[in-house]
Amino acid sequence: MRSVSFLARSSSWCALFLLITLALAFSGCGSSNPMATLPPTKPPAAQPPTAQPPAQSSYPSTPPVPITWSPQTSQLPAPPACDPPTSSCTPPDPKGSNDFPLTVSDPTDKASVTSPMHVVASATPKNPIFFMRVYVDNLAVYFTYTSAIDTQIFAAPGQHTIEVMAEDKQGYISTTILTVNVTSQAAQTTISGIQNMPGWQSCAADFAAGSGRDGQVCASGNPNPPTSTMTEGQSSPAMDGKSAKFTMSGPNGYSNELYFNAIAGGNNVSHFTYDLYFYIDNPSAPQALEFDLNQTFGGYRWVWGSECNFKGDTPPAWDIWDDEAGLWRQTNVPCNAFPANTWIHLIWQFERVGNQVHYISLQVGDQTYNVDTYYNNQTDWTLEEIDAAFQMDLQQPPISYNVWLDQVNLTAW
Repeated sequence: MRSVSFLARSSSWCALFLLITLALAFSGCGSSNPMATLPPTKPPAAQPPTAQPPAQSSYPSTPPVPITWSPQTSQLPAPPACDPPTSSCTPPDPKGSNDFPLTVSDPTDKASVTSPMHVVASATPKNPIFFMRVYVDNLAVYFTYTSAIDTQIFAAPGQHTIEVMAEDKQGYISTTILTVNVTSQAAQTTISGIQNMPGWQSCAADFAAGSGRDGQVCASGNPNPPTSTMTEGQSSPAMDGKSAKFTMSGPNGYSNELYFNAIAGGNNVSHFTYDLYFYIDNPSAPQALEFDLNQTFGGYRWVWGSECNFKGDTPPAWDIWDDEAGLWRQTNVPCNAFPANTWIHLIWQFERVGNQVHYISLQVGDQTYNVDTYYNNQTDWTLEEIDAAFQMDLQQPPISYNVWLDQVNLTAW
C-alpha cells in the first residue's frame, strides 16, 4: 500500500509490526500515495535555492531575480513575465522576458487550434533549470522540473493568452507570450498508450535528491528503497506488442515504488475514464497494487487514488483515497485474487465536481461495481498537471514480482 500521486496509510497489524521491529524507523508500512505529479498530505515548504549573480558580466546582461518562493508554496501565478531585476510587474511585458533562450514551437502566435492543444517548448539556460510552467489566461495549468515541454493542454473554445515560462536555479526568467484561438474541443479526447509515452518518473518512500522535490514524501513506506524498474516497449507479454514491464523486489518489505506521468494539463475537462490492462506473474507477492489519476490547477489538486489491498484489508478489498483526511477508505468492492499470467481489464470512471472528487464506478474484468463516493479535494497545491500513476507495494517478508501494463488509456471530457 502507499500514500497518494503520494498517499500514506498502514494497516494496523503492519503498524504494530513496525513499532516492534523497527522502532518507528519509518513512517509508512506498505502504504502508498496516489501522485504525479503527487503527496496526500501537504509537503513541507521547499527551501528556495540561494540566488547569486554569476561572476561573468556577459551573460545575461542584467542581474537575476532573487528566488524568494518555491513552486509548492508560492501564490499563483508564479513570477509573471517581466524583465529583471524586478520580481513582479503589472501589467506583464507582452513580449515576455528573455534572460536565456526559450523556444515555443507549437502552437504559433495567433494560431487557430483545437483543444487539447499541443504545446511544445524548450529552454536552454546556462544554469541548471529550476522549472517550466504553462499558463492559460494567467491560470497555471502545467508544471515540470525539466527544460522541455511536450504535452496536451485542454482549454475552452475562444481566444486565449498562452504563456510559457522557465526559470533557472539562479533566478533568471524567460517567458514567451502568445495568443491562440481555440476553435473547438472534441466531445471526448482519448490519450492512448500511456504506458509507452515518454516522461515517466518514479520515486520510493521519498523523492530522490535532484528530483526538484528532494526529501518530500512520495510513495511512503520503508525508507530503504526497493529494487524496481520500468521498461517500455515489451513485445511479450503484450496485448498489442507494446506493454510496459514493472519489476519489484527487496531487500526490504513494506517498501513502495510509485511511477507517474504528467500527460496533460488544463481545467476544461472534469470527467475521466481510466482504462487499462495489467498482467502479474505472482499475484500472492504484492502488499497492494495502486492505480491513480490526478488533476491540478489553480492551487488545488483532485486525487482519484485506488488500490487493490491484498494484505491490509480482511477480506481483501479495493480502497480509495480520501485526500482531505489523508486516509485510505475501504470500499465494498472485493479485491479477489487475480490469476497469474493473465491480462486483467480495469476501468475506473471518475468525475471532478466543484471542490470534490467523485469515484463513480470500477470495472474489474467483466464485473462492474457502483462506488458512487465523494471526497473533498486537496488545497494549497501547485505542480499543475493531469497525471496517471501506478504503484507497486512490497509485502513483508519481501517477495519479488513483475507487473505489465498495456493499452493504458485516459479519456477526458
